[in-house]
Amino acid sequence: MAGCKPQAAPVGAGKKIKIAIDPLTRIEGHLKAEVEVKDGVVVDARIFGGMFRGFEQILIGRDPRDAIQITQRICGVCPTAHATASALALDDAFNVTLTENGRIARNLILGANFLQSHILHFYHLAALDYVNGPDVAPFVPRYAKNDVRVSKDINDIAVGQYLEALEIRKILHEMVALLGGKMPHVQGIVVGGTTEIPTREALNAYADRFKIVKKFIMEKYLPIVYLLAGPYGDLLKTGGGYHNCVAWGVFPMDSAGNTLHKRGVFTEGKDYPVNTALIKEYVKYSYFDDATTGLTPSQGKTVPAPDKERAYSFIKAPRYNNKPHEAGPLARMWVTNPELSKIGQEKLGVKNMRDIGDAAFSILGRHVARAEETAMVAGAVEQWLAEAVPGKETYVSAPIPDSSEGLGLTEAPRGALLHYINIKDKKIANYQVTSATIWNANPMDDMGQRGPMEQALIGVPVPDTENPVNVGRLVRSFDP
Repeated sequence: MAGCKPQAAPVGAGKKIKIAIDPLTRIEGHLKAEVEVKDGVVVDARIFGGMFRGFEQILIGRDPRDAIQITQRICGVCPTAHATASALALDDAFNVTLTENGRIARNLILGANFLQSHILHFYHLAALDYVNGPDVAPFVPRYAKNDVRVSKDINDIAVGQYLEALEIRKILHEMVALLGGKMPHVQGIVVGGTTEIPTREALNAYADRFKIVKKFIMEKYLPIVYLLAGPYGDLLKTGGGYHNCVAWGVFPMDSAGNTLHKRGVFTEGKDYPVNTALIKEYVKYSYFDDATTGLTPSQGKTVPAPDKERAYSFIKAPRYNNKPHEAGPLARMWVTNPELSKIGQEKLGVKNMRDIGDAAFSILGRHVARAEETAMVAGAVEQWLAEAVPGKETYVSAPIPDSSEGLGLTEAPRGALLHYINIKDKKIANYQVTSATIWNANPMDDMGQRGPMEQALIGVPVPDTENPVNVGRLVRSFDP
């Protein structure tokens, strides 16, 4: 596999072997994983984020309304989530309340992107950790011994679905564009709602495409994920990490603040309501000025320090109540604890997400959570289609305030997303983003605690250091 550079050859029991995978491929961006292996398991791990983005600096001095467009460029695969978080921050700062149709239209835009992103992640990023495609790109290069355990029949079915999923993703992009104007970077999400009043024709076109998508999710995506649990059952027992979860809530279901996924925190076995004052970012091992460590989003500053000696990542280390927390589909589903799909209940013999127990916090458990969430969001899309009113207003006008601040909390497909804006003299004075992957792929914090992904790597089996398949499997289970 491209980028795997074992630092040393196996030298026998009791010896530590360092392995660096750089770049770690089939993820949404740039990442390096470095692990130490002893007696066939990972005993230490570091995750390196090597790219500085600097969107916070780009935004200073601009018209606040520009933020929705500019922040979409943070991520090419979940721009609608950044547009939504930015719009929520501006809605808060502008003191504007959406119309019911505006709420529904935003949900339909973001919902289609959620489905697209989850299907992308499983089939086109993670699936090749479990099946073999033909010996042509993009299925090669791969590890010489890549631990594929499925039968040829199942392998062929999965590869066929890999190709079909490309068409499904195209359809979902079209669904986003029908109400959002274009994709991947939507133009239709704005402060105060959306620019496109849905017509009956647009809603019918969206619904026609959605029928194809839902059929694929329920008849192919969900079953293939559960099919993997047989030959890869051991992957339900490794990669647990901290078992702490943050979820900001996503998809407002009414004007009272109720969301499809609950807003909440799960820390050391207990549930808590979200208190944004307990969100802080630490930078002791990040390439940012030490003077900016331990700040809340409203205090946040982005001051790069690329020559900082002990640092090893351009990712800050966000903590909730000073503890590392996982974000993403597993965290959302754990906090919300919905009923599983019929196939999930049948295959697992349990009713709700938390009934899965510790196995949910595992390499394969994260894939199960993502597939179940895909089915859950698909069910909600049907509801929003029934609620959308053709021709009814989706936008509320609001003037730019002279001075104000706003906080946008939502979820990207891969985790909890926060945007904060401070406005002075009608311009952006400060803007802070705590992106979804930052919660999972962060480095060690000021208290010496590893990031969630680093911690989840501890104990992961690596029986063959020349082919560290499970390291990639673990990292990709988080969809960084």
